[in-house]
Amino acid sequence: MSHRAFSTCRALNTFRSAQTSNGKYRIEPLRRMTSAAAAAAIKSPAELQSPIQAPPARPSRREALKDAKPFSDFLTDTFHRQHDYLRISLTERCNLRCVYCMPEEGVPLSPPRELLTTPEIIMLSSLFVSQGVNKIRLTGGEPTIRRDILPLMQQIGSLRTHGLRELCLTTNGISLHRKLEGMVEAGLTGVNLSLDTLDPWQFQIMTRRKGFDAVMKSIERVFELNKHGAGIKLKINAVIMRGINDREIIPFVEMTREKDIEVRFIEYMPFDGNKWNEGKMFSYSEMLDRIREKFPGLEKVRDHKNDTSKTYRIPGFVGKIGFITSMTHNFCGTCNRLRITSDGNLKVCLFGNAEVSLRDILRESNNGEPINEETYEAMRNTEMDRRQHISNQPTPLSLAPNELKLLDVIGMAVKRKKAKHAGIGELEHMKNRPMILIDSRGSIRGSRSEISTRDTLSIRDTIGAAFNIPPTLSRAGSWLSTTPNIHIHGQGVRHYSHMSSRPDGKDSAAKLTHVSESGSAHMVSISDKAPTKRVAKAVCSVHFTNEIACKLIKESQIKKGDVIGIARVAGIMAAKRTPDLIPLCHPIAITKVTLDLAVQENVGEGGRIDIEATVACEGKTGVEMEALMGASTAALTIYDMCKAVDKGMSIEGLRVILKEGGKSGRWVDGVQDDRTGTDE
Repeated sequence: MSHRAFSTCRALNTFRSAQTSNGKYRIEPLRRMTSAAAAAAIKSPAELQSPIQAPPARPSRREALKDAKPFSDFLTDTFHRQHDYLRISLTERCNLRCVYCMPEEGVPLSPPRELLTTPEIIMLSSLFVSQGVNKIRLTGGEPTIRRDILPLMQQIGSLRTHGLRELCLTTNGISLHRKLEGMVEAGLTGVNLSLDTLDPWQFQIMTRRKGFDAVMKSIERVFELNKHGAGIKLKINAVIMRGINDREIIPFVEMTREKDIEVRFIEYMPFDGNKWNEGKMFSYSEMLDRIREKFPGLEKVRDHKNDTSKTYRIPGFVGKIGFITSMTHNFCGTCNRLRITSDGNLKVCLFGNAEVSLRDILRESNNGEPINEETYEAMRNTEMDRRQHISNQPTPLSLAPNELKLLDVIGMAVKRKKAKHAGIGELEHMKNRPMILIDSRGSIRGSRSEISTRDTLSIRDTIGAAFNIPPTLSRAGSWLSTTPNIHIHGQGVRHYSHMSSRPDGKDSAAKLTHVSESGSAHMVSISDKAPTKRVAKAVCSVHFTNEIACKLIKESQIKKGDVIGIARVAGIMAAKRTPDLIPLCHPIAITKVTLDLAVQENVGEGGRIDIEATVACEGKTGVEMEALMGASTAALTIYDMCKAVDKGMSIEGLRVILKEGGKSGRWVDGVQDDRTGTDE
């Protein structure tokens, strides 16, 4: 072993051995930190002058329990699940092309400016640790190909003094052996390595790349460093697919005979582009039966309450085996995981397709631009100076701009988390991104084409009170806005407000079905509704201030082209894309969209164009929003094409004039038509 490796492991052991033989705590040399790392640990002038820093005396277990703070309400969902585990995707890129992870033709990558910068990752990591997260896992894409992976891990690793216990990595192992020592120095505690075959030729087929030898070298490097006290928990993750690699289950089990390693078999899961079907899935029970044929003594090991895998061991074997059974036996009841995508979206569920943008909120303090090292240093100094003038209290862990707003958004997203995800029969039909764009072996989100539009939902400024905001955050001042904007991506849930006007003249209590009593966004399920035929019509008009526009439109003389034809196509397209533009709308299988546009000359000052959009579907919820979207977009298209000849035109009268279907029956101009009953 090299002198450098020996020194690395010896230093690591010094850190992990908290006490000396006489009971006193050792002191730890300060690591060099970039300016962004100050988000995790801000030193006083006196501390900066000293090359060493003694950690505070560790309280007894009894004292720690007595003084323990309640877990953050922001990270606790409505089912009392406490989310203390954060997965952060560092990149969308990967140096392999695994068949179950990435479509053969590849995936569109985000522009670099849309990805989180290192300071932004550090700020978000610090914020989550300040709220109780004690485990962070770095994923991808392939995280080891990120150029600044080592300094980034060093900065996140410095959060150990603030409550972070585990810093883990999920990797394909191709480049790991070259960077592992530096990662151990940064505080790496665990590695999940993706390997689906022990056959070099099969590896090349499944990954569409060479690299098997490099992966095995990385595994051996972990064992080598562990011999010298690195203490890295190594897990091998293998996705098992029928007819492809199911014959290798037993060879994988044999890896645990003499090695302290856990091999975890993962049920094949559906992602965009991986051509999933139930016939390819090799289930947990089938894997278990095959192993028991060879090793009848296989016995269950007690799992930790938050484990994703069901763990087993074979008597006499050093290692263990596990099964991740997302498809046949979900583990949603004990889920404690949150995910941040490489472009800064928060996902609360592996199989959910709703996301909220944390990146956009962070960047509001920088005029929407990415926060680089220089910008963050300036922001940090400004905020430190401001806080020193208003408070003598210690500087809080996170100096993320808009942290109160971030916590509001995070809290609302966590509160929307469902009890469990969909199962077989539903999951494979949900629209999701390829796995590579979200999380190594791990998470799913809406397809890129569906979430490219940044949708914003304004929430009342009173919503923060529902989450017991700490006093230090309530004083956060200059970068905090009173009304948080929630950026929601993917397919949301549609909600309607109850009508307060009843046909019998009695007023029922008005209620917004998508807002809870505390003011937080509330998801309303439509799963119990029966599909019915539904129709909605919406109208509006574009009014002109002179006669030129109508004349040019009728004669097709507008320079931009056929106004009526283009507006009609735009309205139809918008109606079909309503769930992408309105955050809380269900995706609906529309069966009909028509746009009728009529030019009315010699009406008013300069004439007008009347627009009527009709939308129909067979579904569980209405299509009023689709009709409104179609009519309004057609009107906006007309405005855009005609603004050169009439700068005073206006769009007026946007409303729903007809709604049919569902329990409420038929409504005309906002009044229920008693001639028809309900159809559901």
